Amino acid sequence: MKRFALLVLLAFSMTGCASLNLDQYTNTEPKFDLEQYFAGDTYAWGIFQSRGGEIKRQFKVHIEGKKVGDEFVLSEHFKYNDGETGERVWHITRDGQDRYIGKAGDIVGVAQGHEVGQALNWHYTLKLPYNGSTIDVKFNDWMIRVSKNVMINRAYVSKFGIRVGEVTLFFTKSDPDK
Repeated sequence: MKRFALLVLLAFSMTGCASLNLDQYTNTEPKFDLEQYFAGDTYAWGIFQSRGGEIKRQFKVHIEGKKVGDEFVLSEHFKYNDGETGERVWHITRDGQDRYIGKAGDIVGVAQGHEVGQALNWHYTLKLPYNGSTIDVKFNDWMIRVSKNVMINRAYVSKFGIRVGEVTLFFTKSDPDK
C-alpha cells in the first residue's frame, strides 16, 4: 500500500503542470509579441517557492530589451531580498513564426520558446548556483500577457523529472517603486 501511495504521489508531482497547453491561448488578446513587450525597460517582482509552497526567495528584476541585428537582447538585472545581485543576458532569435531560440551564459544548450495568442512558453535547463557549485534544473516557463503593460509569469522547476519548486513573477512596463 505504501508503495502504491508513493507511485501515485510521484505521478502527480511529475504531471503537476500537464494541464497547461498553448492551444488554449489561440486567438486570445493581447498578443504576446516578445520583442514588442520587452523593448525598452521592463520591471518584475518575483518569488521562488519550494515544492511544499514555502517562499524561499524574493527578488526584483530590471530588464532592458533591444534589437541588435538579428537578435533580441534582454539584459536582466536581479536584486534579491537578501542583498545578492545577479545578471543574465539573453540572446534571442526567431526560429520560424511564433518560435524562438534563446541563449544565455547560465543556460545549458538553448531555450526553446513558442508564442500562441497572449502566451509564451519557454523550455530550458538552467545552471542554478547551489552550495558553492551549480546544479542543472529544468524550467517550464509560462508567460501570459494580460494587458498592454502587464504580464504574469509562472515557471515550474524540476530535477530528474520531479518538481522542486515554482517561480512566480509579475511584470510591468513602468516602475511602481518610483
